[in-house]
Amino acid sequence: MVLRNVELQYVCGITSKLPDTGQPEVAFAGKSNVGKSSLINALMNRKALARTSSQPGKTQTINFYHINQDLYLVDLPGYGYAKVSEEVKAKWGKMIEKYLHASPMLRAVFLLIDIRHAPSANDTAMYEWIVSNGFQPIIIATKLDKIKRSQVAKQVKLLKTTLQVVPGTPVIPFSAQTKQGRDEIWQLIEEFCGLSGEETASD
Repeated sequence: MVLRNVELQYVCGITSKLPDTGQPEVAFAGKSNVGKSSLINALMNRKALARTSSQPGKTQTINFYHINQDLYLVDLPGYGYAKVSEEVKAKWGKMIEKYLHASPMLRAVFLLIDIRHAPSANDTAMYEWIVSNGFQPIIIATKLDKIKRSQVAKQVKLLKTTLQVVPGTPVIPFSAQTKQGRDEIWQLIEEFCGLSGEETASD
């Protein structure tokens, strides 16, 4: 994907009306501090368009990033953040649910899981919930650079087994540091969004 133009176009809070973008959208879900903003920055070749923070729960809105006037990367609020009240958690859940149900342009959902650990109960619930909403989420196993290469296959197997993923579901190990996995993710995004071969040259 040659990135000619990238901008944060819409930011939707709990009471906001979702935008009618009219273009393909791919959404990114994951628990707080799993590296969602770092992944989106890496995909967009930007250092800080998506705000990263060592403090979990930073993304509290649905953020729509417009890429090349062709498609949207949609950053959903992180889930499972312990220091947020149950009321706020419930509102974030409703926001995500509303988006999954209401966006006619949503083509795919990517679910981020930390490769270092077995998926948590929250991760499993989110996976099952996305499936129940009619999507088969693609799994991105983040923080790849934090484990040894010899551990990768074992951790990917643990992730698949714990989540009981639908057979054939892609699981992409990803590192925001080395950008490993970035090209594979873009390839899937382009396929889901029906972008032509001219758009898919590597940058």
